[in-house]
Amino acid sequence: MKRETRRLLKKFFSNFSACLGFVLLVFFFIVAVGAPYIAPPKSARDPYMMPIVTWSSNPLPPSPEHPFGVAGKRDIFYGVVWGTRTAFRIGIIVTVVSTLIGLAVGSIAGYFGKLVDEILMRITDIFMAIPFLVAAIVLATILGAGLDKVIIALIVFSWMYSARLVRGNILQVKEEQFVMAARALGVSDFMIILRHVLPNSIFPVLIQASMRMGSLVITAAALSFLGIGAPQGYADWGALLNYARNWMMGSQGEALRYWYMTVFPGVAMVLFVLAWNLVGDALRDVFDPRLRM
Repeated sequence: MKRETRRLLKKFFSNFSACLGFVLLVFFFIVAVGAPYIAPPKSARDPYMMPIVTWSSNPLPPSPEHPFGVAGKRDIFYGVVWGTRTAFRIGIIVTVVSTLIGLAVGSIAGYFGKLVDEILMRITDIFMAIPFLVAAIVLATILGAGLDKVIIALIVFSWMYSARLVRGNILQVKEEQFVMAARALGVSDFMIILRHVLPNSIFPVLIQASMRMGSLVITAAALSFLGIGAPQGYADWGALLNYARNWMMGSQGEALRYWYMTVFPGVAMVLFVLAWNLVGDALRDVFDPRLRM
């Protein structure tokens, strides 16, 4: 077991893309954990609320006091740092809950098959037929503004992919001899799924979940950019871009004058998504038996 673990770790860290993704994830994790020290909160009541640093509605360029500049009267640096915590919170909660729902639906459908499979997969198809972003926008609007409503909307419309994937894997695994032997011994269906079927079909789902983490954060940022997600002043990368939408083009002859309003939160989002994609792709290379040769 230890030898196999060392082999997998060696293969993972021998991949430059994997190392880059891992380093980026560690960097964002350090920023998220150290946010109170990197950007000390101005309000003890809610540190996620970006402090107002000026009463002027005009953006202010980077300066020693505000390294990333000021947008919407608020410090961009503070928003980017604390927005890292927001990104982890949204990504982890939505990914974990939606994956668990998908595992439950896909496991039941794949293991029992027949009418149960038909009903659950047709429900899954209905959800998959609805455009993801449009559905999230509509549901978040109905539920009301707030990140908790965004999280609910993303969970409702993101469990289907895990369900489809785990169902396909279970259709193969349930015909293996060790599953048939467990049935012959009288083991309950629940325990067979939990102890024999899922452990042998869950790795592709976990890899897919890690690669979906970044896209979910981007979707949440898009909702905040549209004014549906984070409340006014909340530290969120999408909310920072929302402040910049009226200044992106600049005035005539000064197209890049307010570059800092989009570059800093935009780069943070790109690197965050890139990190999860690189790590997920590397995990696929490590755990996919077809690529172990």
